[in-house]
Amino acid sequence: MATPPSARQTRTAPPHAVPATPPGADDDSGSADATAGEPRADAPAGEPPERVPGPEGTAVGAEEPGAIPATGPAGQDTAMVVIGATTLARRVCASLGESGHRVEHLAAPDDHDLRRALAAGPAGVAVLVGDDLSALRYALAVRHVRDSVRIVVTVFDRTVAQQLRLLLRDCVPVSPADLLAPTLAGLCVDPDVLAVRDDGHGAVAVRRDGARLVETPWRASTGARRRALLGRLRGQLQPHDADARLLLIGLLGIVAVLALDWLWLVAVFHRPASTAFLEAARVVAGVGPAAPHPGHPGYEVVSAVAMLVTVGFTALLTAGIVDRLIGPRLVGVLGPRVLPRAGHVIVVGLGQVGLRLCQTLRQLGVPVIGVEREPAAPNLRLARSMGIPVVLAHGEDRAVLARLGLGRARALAAVGSHELDNIAVAVAAHGVAPDVRVVLRAGEDEAIAETRSLLPLGLTRDITRTSAAYVTAHLTARPAGAPPRRVVADTDCDHVDLPGRGLVARPVAARDDCGHVSGGHEREGVRGTPGAR
Repeated sequence: MATPPSARQTRTAPPHAVPATPPGADDDSGSADATAGEPRADAPAGEPPERVPGPEGTAVGAEEPGAIPATGPAGQDTAMVVIGATTLARRVCASLGESGHRVEHLAAPDDHDLRRALAAGPAGVAVLVGDDLSALRYALAVRHVRDSVRIVVTVFDRTVAQQLRLLLRDCVPVSPADLLAPTLAGLCVDPDVLAVRDDGHGAVAVRRDGARLVETPWRASTGARRRALLGRLRGQLQPHDADARLLLIGLLGIVAVLALDWLWLVAVFHRPASTAFLEAARVVAGVGPAAPHPGHPGYEVVSAVAMLVTVGFTALLTAGIVDRLIGPRLVGVLGPRVLPRAGHVIVVGLGQVGLRLCQTLRQLGVPVIGVEREPAAPNLRLARSMGIPVVLAHGEDRAVLARLGLGRARALAAVGSHELDNIAVAVAAHGVAPDVRVVLRAGEDEAIAETRSLLPLGLTRDITRTSAAYVTAHLTARPAGAPPRRVVADTDCDHVDLPGRGLVARPVAARDDCGHVSGGHEREGVRGTPGAR
């Protein structure tokens, strides 16, 4: 892996790439509309021509490296600029280079680097940095220098994304977390479904139909809905953490003393219900019986004991209330934020991908539990506002997984930002419940980029590859054509939804080494896929 001395890098098309399209051909970077069944005009010499898929949705062939021309139909330059040193930036750079585009890759450019790179008039700019503010700053700078270049920028915060759409023309904010969440949700609810999303009119599932991908309405089975409902009901008044347990014990103890004293007064002394309640409340409050009861020393002794016991229950109740007030209050005791006990999905890693996955599952009516090990994680506040119960614990702890009811869960999703942590969670999950469905987020390991080797551990999806397919599809979309609407991740390939063509396979580079920026930049400061922590 070569590490160049500066941030200004240029990648030219491979030697076997065709430098220009034949007359009359349109550049769509590997997805141009051609007559079904006709050979590709730009196929490399010496190789059999590639066939374009027909209208019946037949299997889509892989794009040959170098088959994409480096110039447009009128000689327009299709050079691209990639900004960032993340894994996604390197994968996008490598994919564009393999498809025949000239790429200039800037790890952390300054104003001079940007002006020099944009002076040549590139067809597109991809801002793939590690945080939203840097992405926003680069996008504004790019638009200031070139007012017509297409910009694709990765961001997570939806407010920042909205401002980018409003302020910058032809700027596409992309969140890898949003891209992958429907795919992960589909795998969690049904192993035969590639993705599930809510299109505003109900849930829609993407399934395989032979060599095609088709969309069908989705609804959970009756048994799954019944289990989820019973799991929610069983979770009521079953505290998980210590503060909720103290609060519940103290509250139930005081209520029990009040009820028993009231019943005694009504049943034995035949007091009116209101008077009995007043005297019972005096006992619970520690004031003592409201009136003496001559000839009934047993009641007076019981009242005295009840007052002493109530002091202890009051202390427990007070301790629980104080802990709940000063604590994060991530799990409820009663209501929608209780921990479900069956038919739920456990999501380990409440970063950007985990939060979006929890939100998607709840929109589908699937109960969910989030697990996060960092008490200061920024998404905890968002999860609480969304009504998502979150447990602060280590997901690889088998005792934690057993306490969360993994054996009765629908699935477990290990979607942390570190691949080795996700592997540890998967191993622990199989140790607690060998038959549970495990969904893994992968694709960001520096040493081993090949993710299919993780298949024995669970259903694995490569977030870097999926994001790269969507970003490159946006960058290389023809100016006259509509950009892709979404992407569906499969085990070996990703499919982008192109208007008028449906879900079309979009192969990308199998490696993250673009030859310009090494992974050292990422390990030093920016790790993983931007917008996907």
